[in-house]
Amino acid sequence: MKLYSTNNHELRTDFQTAVFNSMPLDKGLYMPDYIPELDQEFIDQIDKFSFSQIAYKVASVLMKDAIPLEDLQAIIDDAINFEAPLVELSEDTYVLELFHGPSLAFKDFGARFMSRVMGYFLKESEKMLDVLVATSGDTGGAVALGFLNVPNTRVTILYPKGKVSEIQELQLCTNGGNIHAIEVDGTFDDCQALVKQAFADEELNQRLRLTSANSINIARLIPQTFYYFNAYAQLKRRGKTDVVFAVPSGNFGNIGAGLLAYKMGLPVKQFIAATNANDTVPRFFSTGIYEARPSVQTYANAMDVGAPSNWVRIMNLFSSNEAELKTVVSAAAYTDDQTLKAMKDIYQQYDYIACPHTAIAWLALREYQSANPGDYAGIFLSTAHACKFPDVFPEEMKGKIEIPDQVAALSKKEKLATRMDASFESFKKYLTSY
Repeated sequence: MKLYSTNNHELRTDFQTAVFNSMPLDKGLYMPDYIPELDQEFIDQIDKFSFSQIAYKVASVLMKDAIPLEDLQAIIDDAINFEAPLVELSEDTYVLELFHGPSLAFKDFGARFMSRVMGYFLKESEKMLDVLVATSGDTGGAVALGFLNVPNTRVTILYPKGKVSEIQELQLCTNGGNIHAIEVDGTFDDCQALVKQAFADEELNQRLRLTSANSINIARLIPQTFYYFNAYAQLKRRGKTDVVFAVPSGNFGNIGAGLLAYKMGLPVKQFIAATNANDTVPRFFSTGIYEARPSVQTYANAMDVGAPSNWVRIMNLFSSNEAELKTVVSAAAYTDDQTLKAMKDIYQQYDYIACPHTAIAWLALREYQSANPGDYAGIFLSTAHACKFPDVFPEEMKGKIEIPDQVAALSKKEKLATRMDASFESFKKYLTSY
């Protein structure tokens, strides 16, 4: 498997190098230089395969000889050892639950796969690997649990002060060991900028072996394709094949993975990028002008991203052809008030409790279905367990939320975090003082 930089298509590297470098030195993102299509027979028979079998097929075709097939199967079996069920709410509306992993968020798929891949390659190296990650909510907890006690790794997680939920903060700040948390006085965009500056700093890269666990890392993106194919398989078992996906979108890695699956042959009628007030992409679809803005805080905090890194990957998938892109992708943005109302509406209509991110995806799907009637199934992605956002639910709904055992245990743990301003000088000093 060879990959190129989105800033230089002539630059080529192998999968192992891309995983550990995370970002090319030219500050682009790695993309596969060739996207293979799955054979039609597999797509036609996909409902006959298990989730693990689907994941292995997709990974082996996309990654080719990057990892021996037997080892790849073992990595998948260890990393993706939980389900992603498709729940029917009505005849044409389904929710894909992606929160059944250890951190109760969809990012477990990418974080666990990536940590196992890095651990596999690290067997040949004795140098400590420093994993840097910025989080707006769920990434931190998934990465912390994915890398906890992985030999030869040290994980540094940056999160914006006061802008993640209490449970999200506890998930990334109570692990200890090789997991370090930094509470940044700023926004997620500030945290993400610090990580990118670290990768571009020559002195840091000479002293430390840096990599990222954000969705900028190609090893995060690949496993997220698995659940799109698996959702289609579950839908096909119900006798349906025409599908629209509504995807909560922050850094646009989730929908980017869906579009990668589409390019590999997954039959999808439409993708809808559903955002909150951080509406950079919806504005681009409306005006044709891509203008990143500072992020603003919302109830759907994991989507509070003003400058989505993965957008460049999506444009590369479509060769920067906006007309072609817009035939497959649409976008919509919603306010906090609309989000809260949607959470109540979903509960009243379906007796289903959805987190703010999930509610935004449902809003986008409902709007699309209203404007585009037809015989197809609408799937909206549920990216996090509702228990992670207790403060946004009215008492009636809050009392119905089931609290998993691992969440109840978090409150008994000590918070371990370093407070820091948003300057790169402070961050660099921290990294070099380990």
